[in-house]
Amino acid sequence: MLNVKHSVLTYVLYIAKPSSYYYTFHIPKKNGDFREINASQGILKTIQKKLIYQIESCQEYCFRLEDRHTNIAHAFTKGKGIITNARIHKNKRIIVNIDLKDFFHAIHFGRVKGYFEKNRYFQLPSEIATIIAQLTCYKGHLPQGAPSSPIITNLICQSFDYHVLKIAKKYRLDYTRYADDLTFSTNWSQFPEEFTAFFAELKKEISRNGFTVNEAKTRLVNRESKQTVTGLTVNKKINADRSFYKSTRAMLDSLYKNRAFSIDDQPGTLCRLEGRFSFIDDITHYNNKNDGNKHDIYRLSGREKDYQKFLFYKYFIANEKPVIATEGKTDVLYIKSALKNMHERYPSLITKKQDGTFSFCVSFLRRSVKKQYFFNMSPDGADSLKNIYQFFTGKQSGFPNYYKMLSNQDMDNAVILLFDNEQSANYPLKKFLDSANLNASQITNLREKHYTRIVGNSKLFLVTTPLVQGKDKTEMEDLFTQSTLNTVIDGKHFTTDNKYDSSMYYGKDRFSKYVYANYATINFSGFIPLLDAIVKAIKTK
Repeated sequence: MLNVKHSVLTYVLYIAKPSSYYYTFHIPKKNGDFREINASQGILKTIQKKLIYQIESCQEYCFRLEDRHTNIAHAFTKGKGIITNARIHKNKRIIVNIDLKDFFHAIHFGRVKGYFEKNRYFQLPSEIATIIAQLTCYKGHLPQGAPSSPIITNLICQSFDYHVLKIAKKYRLDYTRYADDLTFSTNWSQFPEEFTAFFAELKKEISRNGFTVNEAKTRLVNRESKQTVTGLTVNKKINADRSFYKSTRAMLDSLYKNRAFSIDDQPGTLCRLEGRFSFIDDITHYNNKNDGNKHDIYRLSGREKDYQKFLFYKYFIANEKPVIATEGKTDVLYIKSALKNMHERYPSLITKKQDGTFSFCVSFLRRSVKKQYFFNMSPDGADSLKNIYQFFTGKQSGFPNYYKMLSNQDMDNAVILLFDNEQSANYPLKKFLDSANLNASQITNLREKHYTRIVGNSKLFLVTTPLVQGKDKTEMEDLFTQSTLNTVIDGKHFTTDNKYDSSMYYGKDRFSKYVYANYATINFSGFIPLLDAIVKAIKTK
């Protein structure tokens, strides 16, 4: 079922032992204490992921049958999260927050084994249930930090959730659970008088299921005070806590001024800061979808503009590697293939490891939904390259000049906009050159060296494919030999046309995948002038 060799499973279970595959670290809590994380690694983590893939399909089946559970558990469930959890409690008269103490520790080995043995949807043999418990428990309980723990807690808590829901309905309460966070809400004005009876009944059910209430985190909050659910305010609409946003904004200010900031009194990283901004943006995006207004790059809120500026800083100012932005995804496969073929010639762009795999010393800007929204980068096409340029110049309305705003920051590495060399009217490069208004020296560099710096003393460069075979325009495919272009696949011939008879021809997408799969045997000599230009651009001071 797990597609794991019997010998490997036996080794993990009985020779190395699962406990040897964990490492422990601590993360700070808001109260100053630390949360212990026991994270699995190596082959055990791989096996756990294979296991949860199988369990997830069972979970969806179980939850579908147990329809009463559908709107209760919101953690670690596809299509759900803190926003769906908070949404149910928005704009309520009263909210009750209850936290379960040592939630994962309370689900011990015997409980995991017993669930898979006795639950009517599993009813596994004792030996199989034991192996599942051995693979997923650490020191006798589910560890917080293993990928398998969350989904198992949701399954085991199905019965618990059902009985808590019955109590909640008795007191006219809505109920959701996000891992160890239980939230109840109501508009019933008489509930405060009933709270003591409700809490006593709830504690009894919690205790019956082997859990303990963290009394210090139990709160009853009315709408006159700030109501929060799993870190989100829900008084009128769902939103990130204002203090969280202000502290994140302060980190951003410190980053721009000092190239350094702190999180929880520890040196911060761009990854963690992006995580905070992404969290805030997820909520903004949710509210945008529900407010009935049009939202795009020209209609960003203040918080979205902060995030946009941060993303510009991350991708184009503090980029850890030189960035290459291409017109299309096939161009990326061509360049990667050429570099793998000629890795000894271009050690500054690619290295080959001892195990035979490759590591690129440059990064290729990946198109994504987020970049499309914040930088107007479509999934394919050259207009996106022009839009990147706009953020360096601010020439076009709606595109702030973030490069000038961050003028105290030097770009860590080059950013290369790579165009097909098509300078005739109506082609992307011609349109870009017209808008960029390059001087004579820049035009000469582009014609003779295939690259030029395009904004002041920045590290933003324009690179084009070289003209070959006497042509007055070239695209990336022109750099291949004719024998490669003549490759027949499944009886079909390659064409660069966007519209073609698929019974006779195949297009760029299939050709690029063929090139990538056969990079070792293809002649990439035509790419040398282009790759040389990229190297020279990157090395330009």
